[in-house]
Amino acid sequence: MLNFAQIRATQVNQEPYPYMVVQDSIAASSLAEVVDDFPVIHYPGSIPVQEVDYGPGFKKLMEDLEGPEFRGLLAEKFGVSLDGKPIMTTVRGVMREKDGRIHTDSKTKIITVLLYFNESWPSDGGYLRILRDNDLESYVEEIPPKLGTMVVFKVTDHCWHGHKPVVGKRLSIQMNYLTGDAALGKHQFFHRISARLKKLFKKKHG
Repeated sequence: MLNFAQIRATQVNQEPYPYMVVQDSIAASSLAEVVDDFPVIHYPGSIPVQEVDYGPGFKKLMEDLEGPEFRGLLAEKFGVSLDGKPIMTTVRGVMREKDGRIHTDSKTKIITVLLYFNESWPSDGGYLRILRDNDLESYVEEIPPKLGTMVVFKVTDHCWHGHKPVVGKRLSIQMNYLTGDAALGKHQFFHRISARLKKLFKKKHG
């Protein structure tokens, strides 16, 4: 499902922190199947992938993303050891205005992978910006969240990123290699509770 040759051929930028943007990271022959089988999500927030239903095409993509070939490739490209490191994967389908605010990722994360599934993107907001500092206008690259575009970065003290506000549908996966099982348990607990509360709120208020 993943286009490993394309991922392997993409160079890692070193400034302002190690990151790469992979175009066409999903094999062209698999795009339709992956889009059709993406989870149907009606409420905002990052939702653990275990909390949603999806089809076989998306399942196969997840197996590639969480598999040993992709792990080894990222470890080599970013010069880090990912052996035995646990993985946390979440999905998003709906954005709120407050989502995408500038931040750096938690120090319990080693590598962050973002993969987008939007077949078109007419909005002015929602373009991920790789930032030099805590300023949304101080960006080195702006990346549209279009189908098959993958962004991978090494988590550092200054891995600033974010995007202009957008409200509504925006499909993505976030996958993180974490420092250990304690970090995995903590992240899963908070994401699971948050997702269930948002789901209940959505049902209550329609």
